[in-house]
Amino acid sequence: MKFIHSLTIGSVTLPNNLVLAPMAGITDSPFRVLCLQGGAGLVCAEMVSAHALHYGNAKSGRMLQVSPKEHPVSMQIFGSDEQTIEEAARQAQATGADIIDLNAGCPVKKINKAGAGCVLMKDEKKLARLLTAAVKSVTVPVTLKTRIALNHKEFLGARLAKLAEDCGAAAVALHARAAVDMHSGEPNIDALAQACAAVKIPVIGNGGVTDFARAKQFLEAGCAGVMIGRGAVGNPFIFQDIIDSFSGQIPQGLTPKKRLGVYLKLIEENVAYYGERVGINRSRKTAGYWISGFPNAAAVRGEFVRLDMLRQVRTLLLQAQQML
Repeated sequence: MKFIHSLTIGSVTLPNNLVLAPMAGITDSPFRVLCLQGGAGLVCAEMVSAHALHYGNAKSGRMLQVSPKEHPVSMQIFGSDEQTIEEAARQAQATGADIIDLNAGCPVKKINKAGAGCVLMKDEKKLARLLTAAVKSVTVPVTLKTRIALNHKEFLGARLAKLAEDCGAAAVALHARAAVDMHSGEPNIDALAQACAAVKIPVIGNGGVTDFARAKQFLEAGCAGVMIGRGAVGNPFIFQDIIDSFSGQIPQGLTPKKRLGVYLKLIEENVAYYGERVGINRSRKTAGYWISGFPNAAAVRGEFVRLDMLRQVRTLLLQAQQML
């Protein structure tokens, strides 16, 4: 069995089957570009509200922007009615998305109260209408991201994967945990395998993939690809590490010194993209993933979160590197 291979999703063929998961507040354009450089075959944008796009929200509109350097890219949208989902899908295609993804797995209360995210798993007819609306409104492939279950009483993964296939989705990304688990606990490999066996479209496994061993487990279960989220934060080269492991090579990995260098590059890209204040503020959200693994990491993190100028941040991280 060849574990790492090109993956075709509708009309789009990915160079490999390792995918960056959509993560709110994290998978913006600068980070997506970095993960493509780190070996990802596809990068997914943070989810965008179809409702906000309908009302012309400028921030949401900017989230649809795609850099020429970040293809192939999937743009994830979420919403609760067909009209705004259609509009959002068309806008995403117009701004350069190679794939449109519909979110039906987010467990965040704010999203669920709006009738979107994992609550759609409770109403499969509505989910089918939304997914069908997205598929019919664009010419690029449409995918579904959902979960294996809402709770541990009933597993829905196989049924939802079949629903996606029947609605014309080109693939389904399946988080192998129940919605009640949020992002913790062991993924349910058996439930994932059942979903893979139920459909002909690619099933991309997601949930708790932080290394080669877990990726191999997902692929052995029948997944066509593997989606990596938090495992890529602080290590955007995890994709290449997994590729190297499958090919029998020793992964290069990121030492703390190298990680600080990559983080500084990302902060600089964030500042160039958002401006100094917003760029540094966004970078702070993931500081715990990047500034770690060395003796005085906590002190460096504590200093970093108090800084608001790029020159100060650059001085701090370069000094920290020199101490390693």
